[in-house]
This record gives sequence, C-alpha cells and structure tokens, in this order.
Amino acid sequence: MAESGAPGTPESGHSGEHGGPPGGGGGGGAREQDRFLPIANIGRIMRKAIPENGKIAKDAKESVQECVSEFISFITSEASDKCQREKRKTINGDDLLWAMGTLGFEDYVEPLKLYLQLYREMEGDSRGSRSADQSGKKDGAINGDPGASCKAI
Repeated sequence: MAESGAPGTPESGHSGEHGGPPGGGGGGGAREQDRFLPIANIGRIMRKAIPENGKIAKDAKESVQECVSEFISFITSEASDKCQREKRKTINGDDLLWAMGTLGFEDYVEPLKLYLQLYREMEGDSRGSRSADQSGKKDGAINGDPGASCKAI
C-alpha cells in the first residue's frame, strides 16, 4: 500500500518507476525517466555510504532519487537566472558554485572548486591524445573519486 504523496500515487505528481502510461501520462510534465537520475545510479552511490552487508529499501532509493533531482533543479535554476541576467546561454561549473553559495550551501563551495579544478585539468589533458590511462583517471574523478584525478598531478 502506498502512502499519500508517495511515488506512484496520484498525489505525488508522477507515476512511479514502472507504473505510468507510456510517455509520462500526458500531465504536461516531463516523463519520470527524463526528470530523475537513474535509480541504479542512486543505489550505487548510496551503497558506498553503508556497510557492505547493509541493505537499502526501494522506497529509500526513490526518496533520495526525488530529493537529488529537486536539489539539482534548485541549483540549476539559480545558476540559469544568473546567466540570463548576464545575457549568457551556457551554465558552467562556476555558475553552479555561485548558485550553491547564494542558496546557503557555502560549506560545499570550496571543496567543489577544488574538484572542478581537478576535473578541468584532467579534461584539458584528455583533449589531446587520449590514452587509456588518462581516460581511466578522468573517469575516476567524474565518478566520485577525486583521489583518482590526483594521480596525474
């Protein structure tokens, strides 16, 4: 039995992972698969934070999936407003960091500036001749292992 407002119920505004009609239900909004990060990715990230024998309930993954998507929209919307005021069409990493600081997430800005710098260094390295070794280090940095990108420095 689903709680009121839970994913997949009429009160939630979306149809659940597999339960809605094709195309997202015609409610005028985006399809769930277009609005949310894949549940498998959410589960993989969550598993990294719990003991190896720990389990995560499906509804916990779905809740985090919804929260993460809302957070991304919140930050991106603020960055987009800034870009519109500055008559720019492209949101970049610095815009997102500015938005995070503006919206009260200033504790995350400095670590993410470092991460962005490392990413840009790796991205710059990989634009030339891209060896498998460079590719793996870049992928490690992108997939949440900033230490992987430090190996190239």
